[in-house]
Amino acid sequence: MIDIIIPSPGESITKVEIGTWLVKDSEFVEKDQELVEIESDKASMIISAEESGKIKILADEGEIVEVGSVIANIDNSDNKVKSTTNKININNSEKILDKAKNEQKKYPNFKLTPLAKSIIEKDGLNIDEILNKIDGLSNNIKALSLKNLPAKREPDEQKETRRKMSMLRKKLSQKLVAVKNETAMLTTFNEVDMSSLMDLKQKFSKKFLDKHNVKLGFMSFFTKAASIALSEFPNINSMIDAEDIVSYSYANIGIAVQTPKGLMVPVIKNSDKMSISEIEIYISQMAKKARDGKISINDLIDGTFTITNGGVFGSLLSTPIINPPQSAILGMHNIVERPIVDKGNIVARPMMYLALSYDHRIIDGKDSVGFLKRIKELIENPILLMNERKTIESDLLNLT
Repeated sequence: MIDIIIPSPGESITKVEIGTWLVKDSEFVEKDQELVEIESDKASMIISAEESGKIKILADEGEIVEVGSVIANIDNSDNKVKSTTNKININNSEKILDKAKNEQKKYPNFKLTPLAKSIIEKDGLNIDEILNKIDGLSNNIKALSLKNLPAKREPDEQKETRRKMSMLRKKLSQKLVAVKNETAMLTTFNEVDMSSLMDLKQKFSKKFLDKHNVKLGFMSFFTKAASIALSEFPNINSMIDAEDIVSYSYANIGIAVQTPKGLMVPVIKNSDKMSISEIEIYISQMAKKARDGKISINDLIDGTFTITNGGVFGSLLSTPIINPPQSAILGMHNIVERPIVDKGNIVARPMMYLALSYDHRIIDGKDSVGFLKRIKELIENPILLMNERKTIESDLLNLT
């Protein structure tokens, strides 16, 4: 008998909520099969089976349990029986398939599903009898009149549903309210011409995908730009700790990702030391882990700055909310062709609004505006984003 025990999702977490059971009670589960999603106030994770066997579920969905609690047992004593049964089923399936193939030759226009084949084998039927019954049934159906059809259903009455808020959602709600109440949050805006970056992306997208098996997006360029700008505006890369201001010599940039469980912010640690290709690959990996519910607490901690992209949902402009205890967050938005004046001429350019929300207690207006202008300059001149002594191609494709 194997106990399924709640592991510790991270330091300071003592309780978790049982999310969704991915298997049924008394079901046979395989080793490493995903069993259940659990949620803490910081992240969600999935517990898998350590051994094969029949599972006995001891905790219900929505139940709050202590870390270290036993939430299920796996009886692995009947593994040999299960294996033998599987072999018998495979042998039977092969016999059924052979018989169905012979029948198929007689009736080339008649298709049998696997379920129909097994029923025919079990009940000792033959296709000739079945076809005769189908013909008779078809004639009966044709004879039905419209008056015998069921009456049209009236639309359902208006209903409302109620579901319990998850631990993760409750914690997120508390943090958002705290930010509004405990910070002097302001937002400054700018706009960036995406023409050069879009041309670069179009030129290297296929090579990048072939080289790294990851699509090249815009987020990696903005992450790199933010890493550079943070080193030039250290107050943006700072936090308030009681009566102290703590500044960081490194950039740990969080990327906000929308998941079925709510908003999560995986952190790219030391992004200032990474190339654009390394950042893009890491973002892709973290986004997948977050959406699959496999992200860990270590993936979410120690961020010093955050970027969020409402543009993927069509947002033209917004005021992003700070991710505490950080002091600022960069908001990207939808790219829209707009008329702008270029050297006295009105031209259409792909433009994106940028927003920087910041805590005015620690960041002055001069730094916030300067930081956003530096992001604009780097994105409009992406050659400035490349690592020293590297070309765009070598930096994107990791070529020497």
